Amino acid sequence: METATFIMQTLSDFFSGSGAEVVLSTLGRRVNPMPQASFAAFEREQAPWPLPWNGRAQVACALRWPELETDPAIWFLALPLDEQGQLVPAPRDEFLDRLLQTLSARAASANGEPAPDNLMQDNPLAFEPELHQRALLHARLSRHFGQPPSAFSDMTRRYLVGDESLDWQMLGLQGLADQVVAEDPAVTSALVERFDTMPREVILALCYLLEHGDTPDELLPTLWSMLESARERRDIEAFCALLRALLGSEDARVGGWLDRILDDDALMAADCLAAIAARGWHHLEHEARLERFLERLAESPEADFRPVVRDLALIPRLRLPILMMLRQAPMDSSLGRFVRQWNA
Repeated sequence: METATFIMQTLSDFFSGSGAEVVLSTLGRRVNPMPQASFAAFEREQAPWPLPWNGRAQVACALRWPELETDPAIWFLALPLDEQGQLVPAPRDEFLDRLLQTLSARAASANGEPAPDNLMQDNPLAFEPELHQRALLHARLSRHFGQPPSAFSDMTRRYLVGDESLDWQMLGLQGLADQVVAEDPAVTSALVERFDTMPREVILALCYLLEHGDTPDELLPTLWSMLESARERRDIEAFCALLRALLGSEDARVGGWLDRILDDDALMAADCLAAIAARGWHHLEHEARLERFLERLAESPEADFRPVVRDLALIPRLRLPILMMLRQAPMDSSLGRFVRQWNA
């Protein structure tokens, strides 16, 4: 790989000049493909990060050099954002300096490894993704690069379609992620039929994988029904997991279900509100629903109003509506009183 024959002012410059096949994915709020053109615009400070998470742009950069026939190198980077959701360039520039130094050292030692081992060690931008997100990302990258799924994949498929000879405890998280990404119609049909009868541990794991936009439309009514069962059992963990899997869908029915949840005083625990903010932000692109959510958030003594609202306000399509609602909140409303305390 050539290391010094192109000008490198951004990560996008490196990707373009590296000779590698590059696949970018967002992490944190959602595991989602990231077009290189969108990432380049973000680096040039021409566009905010579309899916901020805890004030950062979390991105997975997978690079594979075809001539080396090795597995892709994957960098997990959390780039700081300013109050407008734009890139704070200094930490990125420091990473680029470190990258150049590492590549130069590699070239000087005639070692052809494209992904230096020490590049991510003690790197302030590096982070470890949550396990379910990592499994989902790995499954998607394997399909993209034409690599076989994990050793657990076939057995997991057999279990999901109803092979009663298999013990769910033999399944691996990666096998479940492989099946979620595969979008197999037979698996989807089986889930519709028997999802609510599966062991709780399998249900939770699948929900944590599906919540990134992979929930089949056919499964949504089942999830909605299971929410009520989890509520009756007072199983808040299962309720929130099911809610997140439901909210990850773009289906219009989910917005109506979310309205019913927001109108239910008994469902306004801080965990439920956090689930809505984390995985259902796109359903808040609705004036009345967003206002209701902000009111509920302000009314909950256990909810972390400020960090939740700050992070939601970094989402480009929500920023202006949220700022306007905070500014125009009636003085006698829960939201208005909270805003006054916030500004005091």
